[in-house]
Amino acid sequence: MHKFPLLLLHGALGCAKQFEQLAAQLEPYYDIHTVNFSGHGGVPFSQNGFNIQVFAAEVLEYLDQHQLDFVHIFGYSMGGYVAMYLARHYPEKIGRVMTLGTKYNWNEATAGKEVKQLNPALIAEKVPGFAQLLAERHNPNDWKEVVTRTAQLIEDLGHQSLLKAQDYAQIASPCMLLMGDRDNMVSVSETVEVFRALPEAQMTMLPDTAHPLEKADVPLLAYFIKRFTTQKID
Repeated sequence: MHKFPLLLLHGALGCAKQFEQLAAQLEPYYDIHTVNFSGHGGVPFSQNGFNIQVFAAEVLEYLDQHQLDFVHIFGYSMGGYVAMYLARHYPEKIGRVMTLGTKYNWNEATAGKEVKQLNPALIAEKVPGFAQLLAERHNPNDWKEVVTRTAQLIEDLGHQSLLKAQDYAQIASPCMLLMGDRDNMVSVSETVEVFRALPEAQMTMLPDTAHPLEKADVPLLAYFIKRFTTQKID
């Protein structure tokens, strides 16, 4: 049986290993692929920078290396933003796009709020368990550098958002925007705004779900992914 390729893209401070449970649910139906963006999951930092454009280029390189001409993408948080960026600029390679907990509204105020949380010293002091998790997740890279570079990435997005309303209006890929009803990072209003700007889109609210990927109901998430990628769209 031919399985259509499905690429899973992780979020900021995340790694591909976080998708193990979701991948196991989806593997019977798809040719599953995952990528660690540079600097994440132990992959060396890229000399080209640490930003959305670089991560998108790494995805394109991965597709080329694995001879994948056309893929569906599920992106969590920042991974969803990368997926949308790819759909906007490389539509010939991207099938359907699904995002979960992706923050779309980047300006100086929203970026500033997130950057305040990305202080390595504060993380080590206030949430040492999370600091230890990041150290293990990104080893041998210095987790503090991953956090610092992520803060800079977000600050840059605050000054120069890469995707504006006119960009979403030009995305040809059918998209499904998922968010948790308890997500404190992503607002309903910004998700609805992008949903309405996209030419072909659906929106789904996951019940009793906070922002962290680990809080998502994996079987439910797998159900929506399968439903969206297989349903006929007029």
